[in-house]
Amino acid sequence: MITQKAGSVVFENVRKTFGSFTAIPDLSLAIEPGTLVTLLGPSGCGKTTTLRMLAGLEHPTEGKILIGGKDVTMLPANERDVSMVFQSYALFPHMSSLDNVAYGLESSGLSRKEARERAEEGLVLVGLAGMGKRLPAELSGGQQQRVAVARALVLEPQVLLLDEPLSNLDARLRRRVRTEIRELQQRLGFTAVYVTHDQDEALAVSDRIIVMKDGQIAQSGVPRELYETPASSFIADFMGEANVVPCEVVGVADGEAQIRIGGLLHRVPAGKAKPGAARLAVRPGAISLAEGKGQGLDGRILHSAYLGSHVEYEVETEVGTLFIVDHIVDRILPAASEASLGFRSRGIALINN
Repeated sequence: MITQKAGSVVFENVRKTFGSFTAIPDLSLAIEPGTLVTLLGPSGCGKTTTLRMLAGLEHPTEGKILIGGKDVTMLPANERDVSMVFQSYALFPHMSSLDNVAYGLESSGLSRKEARERAEEGLVLVGLAGMGKRLPAELSGGQQQRVAVARALVLEPQVLLLDEPLSNLDARLRRRVRTEIRELQQRLGFTAVYVTHDQDEALAVSDRIIVMKDGQIAQSGVPRELYETPASSFIADFMGEANVVPCEVVGVADGEAQIRIGGLLHRVPAGKAKPGAARLAVRPGAISLAEGKGQGLDGRILHSAYLGSHVEYEVETEVGTLFIVDHIVDRILPAASEASLGFRSRGIALINN
C-alpha cells in the first residue's frame, strides 16, 4: 500500500551564486507539511534555482536547507527523500507505463515483483488503471503527465517537486490536469512544491503562493490575499492585469481609507495607508462603465473590442488610460464616445510601492 509521509521544508538564509552572478542573494522560507506551495515569478526570478537546490541538483553557496527537520544542505539528490516531476516528463520512450513507474523502485533495491505491484498501485492512484502496457507514445500528454506523477509518488517522498509540469499541454488540458494534481495532493496529503510562471495555474492549485523577483520573495500569501491585496505594483501587475493609478488618501478611520481618484471619492481597506498621495491597483473587472459624463470619473473611449463573454475597453481619463473588462455585452460603447467610470468594492487595493 502506497503511503505518503509529508515533510516540512525550510530554507535558512540561502545564497546561490554562479561565478560572479548572484541568483539567490538571501532566501528564507518555510513550507508546512501537507501543503502545496507554488513558487511563482517571471523567467530569471530564481524559482527554478530554488527548486533545484531543494532537489539536490544544485547546492547553496551559503545557508541551510532542511527537509522534515533534517539538514540536507549538502546531501546528494538520492539521499533527500524527495521526488521530482520534470517539465519534459522524462519518460523512457521504449518502456511501458508500468515499467516507467517501476523503474525508480527497482533501482532502489525492490524486487521486480514488488516494484511492479507498487507501480500498478501508482497507476491506479492517478487514474490510469489498465494502461500499464502502453508506451508513452500511445498516451495523451495529460496521461504522460500522470505517469510521471505516479513514478514520483510510488517512491513515497516527503516532498514532491513539480517543475513547470503543465507547460507542454494545451490550455484546456492544462486546466483539467492541474485540477487532477490538486485533488490528488489533497486526497493523499503530501507536501508539494510547484514551480510555474502561470498566474492562473498558481491561483488554482496552491495553498500558498510565493512570488519571487530577482531571487527574493516579493510577497507570500494565500491566493486570494495576493490577488486582492498586492503589496506592490509588481505583484498587482504580475498576479493578473491591473491598472495602477495615482490617488489621494483623504482620511483613514475604522480600517478604511477614503480616497480621491480624480474627482471621484471611494472607500477601500486602509492597510497601512496614511493621508496623502498614494497609488491604487485596480483590476480591469473592478471598474463599472456608464454612457455619458458626470456620473463618476469622466473618460473617453479610445478602443472597444467584443470578445463574446465580455467587452474590453481602453478609456482615457485624467488619471491615465485605464483597461476595463465589462461583462455587459448587449451595449458596446464606440470609440470617441464619452463615459463615466465607477469603482466596485472588490478588486481595488492601495499599494505601498
